[in-house]
Formats: sequence, structure tokens, C-alpha cells
Amino acid sequence: MKNKPQLAVLAGLVGVYALLAFITYAFVPLEQITPGFTGMPADLAAIPGWLLGLANAGIVLVAYGLFGLAGYWFAIRLGLPGIFREAAGWREWLWRPALIGLVAGVLLVMLDRVFAALGDYPGFPHPTFPLSLIGSATAAIGEEILFRSFVLGLWATLLNLALRRWGKTGWALWIANAIAALAFGASHLPAAMILFGAPSPAELPQAVLGELFLLNGLLGLAAGERYLKQGLVAAVGVHFFADIVWHVIWPLFS
Repeated sequence: MKNKPQLAVLAGLVGVYALLAFITYAFVPLEQITPGFTGMPADLAAIPGWLLGLANAGIVLVAYGLFGLAGYWFAIRLGLPGIFREAAGWREWLWRPALIGLVAGVLLVMLDRVFAALGDYPGFPHPTFPLSLIGSATAAIGEEILFRSFVLGLWATLLNLALRRWGKTGWALWIANAIAALAFGASHLPAAMILFGAPSPAELPQAVLGELFLLNGLLGLAAGERYLKQGLVAAVGVHFFADIVWHVIWPLFS
């Protein structure tokens, strides 16, 4: 089957995500997984770690497997590489995404320092090592499947239906990339509310909102650009290496 290598790589990505989700929830206290979390309901605390890990792994396999398959279907309809561009080599699959991700990570750190100074707060906290490394991998796989493969693909498909008669498929792709980047930024609002003790997004400091949307938006656009040209694997690479700088390397010096 022509699609078999693509689907095999997608299955591998989802499988790695599920395994890391199991390890995280089975062996790491929830207070460490979510900084700012102060406790859990007694009935949830009574669940054995291995069972909580299995439940989360099962959710990942089902939900992200479906998101990934839907995203791949959108990619086929749009003529995009899908999971990876088969004619490309390691330069496009790994080295270029790694370089883009590392540069993006440095930019995230610099902008975080600017917003922290403007808003008079210490900046966003980071997980402790090795949870920061695991979190970088799970976020890179899960968020790219959801926001680049599925959300971007869905919006690009819908927009293309309206714009293709004028030959504006490229517009549809880049508008969808911007929408996915905004959605990616908005998905971090609940965590920011927990971190800063805000009961609603409207009560978050303006500098925090600005940093949250700008930093995640820029990373989302960079990952989306690689997704459109080289596929999901390249987008995951950009996200992962940016998070390595942001969540793993930078906390060692801050």
C-alpha cells in the first residue's frame, strides 16, 4: 500500500506519545506535572498510578490516533506531504527542523525576558528535569498532531473549498496556519490561569496574555511552515527542539 509507510510513522508517533503519557502519570506526582496545581480530589488520589497511566495512554491512542488519521486525510485532499515527504532525506526530516526549532527556542527565551521585564513577573515556570524532557517530547507529538495535522488541515480544507475557484489554495493553507497558531496559543490559557491564579482569561495580566499568544503563535507558525512543506515529522522536530531550548536548556541557566 502506498500509504503504509506514512501510517506506520504516524502509529509510531502516537505510540511513543502513549508510552510517555503512561510513564508520566504512572510515576510522577500530578503536582509536578502541572506547576501551580495544589492538590487533587480524594477519589482521584486513590487511583493507583499505573491505572492512571494506562487510562491516559488509552486516551492518547484513541484520541490522537483519530486526530492523526483525520489530519492525514485532509493532507491527501490538499496535496500536502502528510506525515513526511517521502522524497526528502534526513536534512529535511531532521536537521533543518532541528535548526529552526533551536533558533525558535532562543527567540522564545529572549521574548520571555522582555515580557517578564515589562510585566514585572518572573516569566513562565518550567518543569523540572527529566520531566521537562518528557514534556517536550509529548507536547511536540501531541500538539503537532492536534494543531498542525488536524486543526490546520481542517481549516485549510474548508477554506480551500471557498478559495480554490480563484486558484488561491496557497492562501487557504496560510490562513489555516495562522488559525492553527492562534488556537495553539489559546490552548495554553488554562495552564496560565492555574499558574497565575486567575479565575478567567480576562483577569490574566496583559503581559502574560501577550507573551502567551506571541510566543506560542510564532512557534506555531514556524512548525506550520514545516508541516506544509515537509509534513508532520518536520513539524514535530521544530516543536521538540524549540521546547528543548525553552524547557530544558534555559532553566539550567535561569
